[in-house]
Amino acid sequence: MSAPDDCPEQTRATGETVLRYHLCWKHRDLEGVMALYHPDVRYHDFFQNRMMVLDELREYVQLSMPREPDEALEHSDRIRLDGDTAFIQYRMTLRGSQGLVSFRASEAITVRDGLIWCVNEYASLVHEEAQNTVRPPSLRPAASRLGLSARQLSFMAQDLQTYFEQQQPFLDPDLDLQQVAKACGYTRNQMSYLLNQVLGQSFYRYVNQARLRHVLAAMDAARSPVKVDDVAFAAGFNSLSAFYSCFRQHTGQSPKAYARQISLRVRAQDSP
Repeated sequence: MSAPDDCPEQTRATGETVLRYHLCWKHRDLEGVMALYHPDVRYHDFFQNRMMVLDELREYVQLSMPREPDEALEHSDRIRLDGDTAFIQYRMTLRGSQGLVSFRASEAITVRDGLIWCVNEYASLVHEEAQNTVRPPSLRPAASRLGLSARQLSFMAQDLQTYFEQQQPFLDPDLDLQQVAKACGYTRNQMSYLLNQVLGQSFYRYVNQARLRHVLAAMDAARSPVKVDDVAFAAGFNSLSAFYSCFRQHTGQSPKAYARQISLRVRAQDSP
């Protein structure tokens, strides 16, 4: 949006430059964004605790710009102008394995000679649940110290899901966080941050849920009654109390009641 007619010329020029910048981001125009940066631009990303100059910005913008159809960058307020500086607020949304990984950000953009001369970006990570409720971010500075961007967190979540689905490491009853982090190519602290602050669950809860899905799949596929305790141990549970607690939380039933339902269903399918 352009500045109102009664704004000083400097403010009007700032508004026009920042509007073009906004539209280039919206239309995923990498070259358009790069063309608007001043040769002496300074880009401060306070989320990652980084300061970048022009030569470093192409890769940064390319990685930060939404590319997939279900990814989005949405500006959440009108552009506000004050002389040679404009203020923008937006939300970046990337799809992870356990829902939407998003962050909210605001930028103070200073214009010089019709180009973007300085950007100060302040972001905070949020995790959006399936019900569309937003949990406030916690320990945001930790993400900066760990060097994690929202896109990197999304990739981490996808890598973790793929590893669990393809390699089934949860079958090992002694599996620990360090093993999983190393296998996925991340540090223990990065993986812990992903689980606790983005996915909202502890490592052991994540692992036990994977084990439980394995148990339920085995029970559903069986054509005759199975010994549930044996299946639980084979899936990596090393405590029956943990297994029964996880099972009831997930299904609302005991394993015995769940197995009875399966048995009744199988009989009904087999009856003429």
